[in-house]
Amino acid sequence: MADMTVCKPIEATTLGDLLLRSAQRYPKRDALVFPDSSQTYAELWQAAVTRARALHALGIGPGDHLGLLLPNGPEYIEILLGAVLCGAVAVPINARNKAAELAYVIENGDLKGLVTSDAISEYADFGGLLAAAFAELATAADPLALQLPGAPRLNFMVMLGASCAGFVAEHDFDAAADQVSEERILALRAAVRLGDPCIMMYTSGTTAHPKGCPLSHENLVRNGIAMNRQNYRLTEQDRFWTPLPMFHMSSILPMVCCFDAGAAMLTMGRFEAGAALEMLEREGATVAFPSFPTVTNDLITHGDFARRDLSRIRRINNVAPVDVLRRFQDAFPQAVQTGAYGLTEAAGVIAFNQLEEDLERRLTTCGLPFDGIEVRITDPDDDARVLPPGQRGELWIRGYAVFGGYYRAPEKNAEAFADGWFRTGDLCSVDVAGAISFHGRLKDMLKVGGENVAAVEIESHLQTHPAIKFAQVIGVSDARLSEVAAAYVELHEGAVLSEQEVIDHCRGRMAGFKVPRYVRFVTEWPMSATKVQKHRLRELFAGEATRV
Repeated sequence: MADMTVCKPIEATTLGDLLLRSAQRYPKRDALVFPDSSQTYAELWQAAVTRARALHALGIGPGDHLGLLLPNGPEYIEILLGAVLCGAVAVPINARNKAAELAYVIENGDLKGLVTSDAISEYADFGGLLAAAFAELATAADPLALQLPGAPRLNFMVMLGASCAGFVAEHDFDAAADQVSEERILALRAAVRLGDPCIMMYTSGTTAHPKGCPLSHENLVRNGIAMNRQNYRLTEQDRFWTPLPMFHMSSILPMVCCFDAGAAMLTMGRFEAGAALEMLEREGATVAFPSFPTVTNDLITHGDFARRDLSRIRRINNVAPVDVLRRFQDAFPQAVQTGAYGLTEAAGVIAFNQLEEDLERRLTTCGLPFDGIEVRITDPDDDARVLPPGQRGELWIRGYAVFGGYYRAPEKNAEAFADGWFRTGDLCSVDVAGAISFHGRLKDMLKVGGENVAAVEIESHLQTHPAIKFAQVIGVSDARLSEVAAAYVELHEGAVLSEQEVIDHCRGRMAGFKVPRYVRFVTEWPMSATKVQKHRLRELFAGEATRV
């Protein structure tokens, strides 16, 4: 008979109820902290209810889709939570999108409403982009009843800040809350089911357009609870710093993790290394979640890094090649660095390293999947062949965290799912203990003269050069070998390096067919939410040939 004393029951609830529970348990604890403001759990709950009342007055109710095109700020979280309290689906939109991309997401996502801001962020002038996307906006007769041919379901757009033609003004949006009682919002909250969609993230990949990924309350909240209880083990004393954009799962999932524990989520309007280091010290961050090498690199190479007291940080999360991770761990000797494996389609992350694992294991694996998540490795050339431990192939996953399918994309879903398993498109291996190791994207493999080469292998080696801050590798066509490697390289500030020196750094240290044939130096990267868009690099390289 199974020993039920060691078996913990699964906890799952809606996002609105998770916030309510935290507000009741930890009313005076910090919930959300920005460099110049903070909210307790009680204050955040009340702000979310007020936003929900305003949204419902404008017509947002169960099942409706509400877009969020905003810079990081308290209003982002308040409005997202307000939407889900109404039973609606929050749709965070990549703030780096241009006019045509915004028009696509608004139409494809069937948005009924959208909230944006006049704040000129690090990304864009949102009002200007929306006006460019929808020419009829400037002459709209009623901002509460828009009639835009390119977005037939869109009823309204709210502009926080200065008034703008075609938008609902902020003071009218705020005043609308008086039309709806708090009791009405509580009733809507109580009717939300675990399987109802909660948020819909748009994920970019190799396709021309991003794909909508609806995540249910169970997908998101159960995964955030698992992140906390199975791995991070936060308490209400913890202060969890995540600087990433709120339209990305690397902010949304940590937020849910913090809510479960009553911990404080520390974040920023925009990431700037000096301001981040000052905040980490001043706020006494105990957990740091930079996650991406560009962020961590900026921290540890900043002139203030050595003089800041970061001794309270006991854990830091990073995802990068082994040599880069080793350098990051050396920079934070007081902390345990852990990695993760995740994807938007599975509510952000499905595996983290454990604190108790030794350094080598934390450098080379992403940890064990959460309880309730199954993984297997299949032969990319034969779906029916499941590979044994240690062999590389495509990672397939199934379980509670996996979404139900891309929005309005039956053909993509037919490709992505097989017998209840989701094909991740990632080249991975799983060891005998079940830990996942990531080896790159299957579509990020080069075929050089018949030899398979993982781009991440070359990138990892390039970044061991002390002058190289970041590197990305793509495959470009070659008459003799079919494809060869081209490296795009960003140098540390003040560093000087020639194309030949980059190539020489690789020669003799890896097989000749892996050595980059071309090197290009860059200071800016074409980005999605947090990843370099390699298809843009390929377009950039192809453009060189057309100009010759």
